[in-house]
Amino acid sequence: MVEVKLKKGKEKAVLQMHPWVFSGALEKVKGSPENGDIVKVIAFNGDFLAYGFFNDQSRVAVRLIEWNEDKKIDRNWYYEKIKNAIKARTHVLHNPQTNACRLIFSEADFLPGLIVDKYADFLSVQILSSGIEQAKPVIIEVLVDLLQPKGIFDRSDATARTHEGIEAENGLLWGENPPEFIEVKENGILYHINIAEGQKSGFYCDQRDNRRILAEYVEGKTVLDCFSYSGGFTLNALQQGAKAVTSVDSSALAIQTLNQNISLNHFQADKHTAIQNDVNKQLRIFGDKERKFDVVILDPPKYAPSRSALDRAARAYKDLNRRGLMLLEKGGLLATFSCSGAMDIESFKQVLAWAALDAGKEIQVIRQFCQPEDHPIRLSFPEGEYLKGLLIRVV
Repeated sequence: MVEVKLKKGKEKAVLQMHPWVFSGALEKVKGSPENGDIVKVIAFNGDFLAYGFFNDQSRVAVRLIEWNEDKKIDRNWYYEKIKNAIKARTHVLHNPQTNACRLIFSEADFLPGLIVDKYADFLSVQILSSGIEQAKPVIIEVLVDLLQPKGIFDRSDATARTHEGIEAENGLLWGENPPEFIEVKENGILYHINIAEGQKSGFYCDQRDNRRILAEYVEGKTVLDCFSYSGGFTLNALQQGAKAVTSVDSSALAIQTLNQNISLNHFQADKHTAIQNDVNKQLRIFGDKERKFDVVILDPPKYAPSRSALDRAARAYKDLNRRGLMLLEKGGLLATFSCSGAMDIESFKQVLAWAALDAGKEIQVIRQFCQPEDHPIRLSFPEGEYLKGLLIRVV
């Protein structure tokens, strides 16, 4: 096996079980590994540190997967890791009100670059590292063995693959092709989701708990759901007795799917308005018309894909939240989220403080949102804590 030797003093993070070794930490590569090959990482003094996936095209040169030198990275190893990840989701998988969840969450489950989402009887897979790409046949075999799904679909079309030097993939990996729309259930609400063409892996399971929690505040209120996608917050609000809900998304497919989901759940169509438009443009339109809402929800895409983008992202978050706050009167609620791992919760709070100052509003944080149990956070890998949110009250 190829050995990757670290520079003197660069072993600390590895010993603390952080799964990334950056290219700048490498002293020497003893051999000629292909991208995705498993290598042995050793300290400057020659001591064994860990095994990991090698990639000389990525800023993360080695993605660590195993710290026990006696372990062999073979089918049995993958079987145990995947089985353990599934077992850890038992609480969610046995919930009769939900049949959509994340089964494998990359580094959090010691499988860096592997995302597996379960939607009813189908699996949606994202493979984002060259090491997992090499192991794909074994992984698919194990998933079939353990879960017996109807089909497994590949949604590995993320930009992360470009950074790993592998091409995007989108297509059937095993079994039946999923229908255009799969019916799933979350918090007792039905959704039509599109695995092949929908955003990410087809659905956002990570907001499951937050949708339910926020819905507790909306009875009899007017709600604005921005970046609504297939309607997670919208549907929960309607279920909990919102007076009226307005949903805004730039995607025609998202609006189409949302309207289908309204009908699927037999909610009153006259309580809902869907608008296909850029959210920032629509917020300006509402502001110009002096439109007000009781609850505003802002769940934008990732503004800060890396730390280098933080300053630009902070300005975008501030402007977005300023516009949202302007649509609220005293006592109004703003539920605002960031899925940028590079922005921590304290930085996000600071952005909200700036937004409130610019909007001329005084605000209080009354709840803090986070990602659910099927998106666990390894404390040795804080970067895995990407989703954060605040429930803000205007006072």
